[in-house]
Amino acid sequence: MSTPVAVVGPTATGKSDLAVRLALELGGEVVNADAMQLYRGMDIGTAKISDLERQGVPHHLLDVLDVTETASVAAYQREARAVVERLLAEGRTPVLVGGSGLYVQAVVDDLVFPGTDEKIRTQLEQELSVFGPETLHGRLAQLDPAAALAILPSNGRRVVRALEVIELTGQPFSATLPKPGPARYGTVMVGLDREVSELDERVDERVARMFAAGLVDEVRALEARGLRDGRTASRALGYQQVLAAFDGECTLEEAAATTAQATRRFVRKQRSWFRRDQRVRWFDAAASDVAGDVLSLVAP
Repeated sequence: MSTPVAVVGPTATGKSDLAVRLALELGGEVVNADAMQLYRGMDIGTAKISDLERQGVPHHLLDVLDVTETASVAAYQREARAVVERLLAEGRTPVLVGGSGLYVQAVVDDLVFPGTDEKIRTQLEQELSVFGPETLHGRLAQLDPAAALAILPSNGRRVVRALEVIELTGQPFSATLPKPGPARYGTVMVGLDREVSELDERVDERVARMFAAGLVDEVRALEARGLRDGRTASRALGYQQVLAAFDGECTLEEAAATTAQATRRFVRKQRSWFRRDQRVRWFDAAASDVAGDVLSLVAP
């Protein structure tokens, strides 16, 4: 049976290209773990890999949602694990790739995703808007200190979710957090990274290419298909900023600059998330033969 490989790390490090190379060399197929690449039509702004760039390698869990649908990590977990297990049964190597940390963990760790309650969620969100995230975080610290340590006081969305789970289940939210241990399926965790200054430059260049390649037209087309109604898709980097420009809140030039700035911040969050995982073996994405270096680890 083949051993899965997970390629993780910040945006603009070259994960997609490496995943294709690994799949070609290992007799595998790629499984997407980027939340925004689940959406049909969100191609330019998510740097979705083209058919030509896929080099004939099958890719799974790309283009599976309409922009009006809300991405669910629980649903993704079920579908991604089913794909991984089918590939393993066929003797194929699953290559999981993406920068959405929770989505990667949903596959390789025993994460539990409790249900939701609209009434509880609405009440907590109202309290969040009135009192702010720090106040709710203080309540979380009393009810579940371990969860409070794992969630930033400024992250109102996750604080609300933690309090919702506690009220809904009567159990600590921290009980749903991943426990340290071997990755599920024996997955080999590979991380790509670059120097911060180089990565910032690559992000700026990527955003400039996206706008030059027609991101504004892509957003306009998706707007006609209900993008504004999508709770997840409408907040995607680039798409949110272009919609703001459509609303007259800024110019398109300012939208591009804001997108680059927000992406650079996001890159730092991604790095922080993945660097906490001691199972990840890190590689310099700028190395002359990074694919060869990674293959020496996963297929010695």
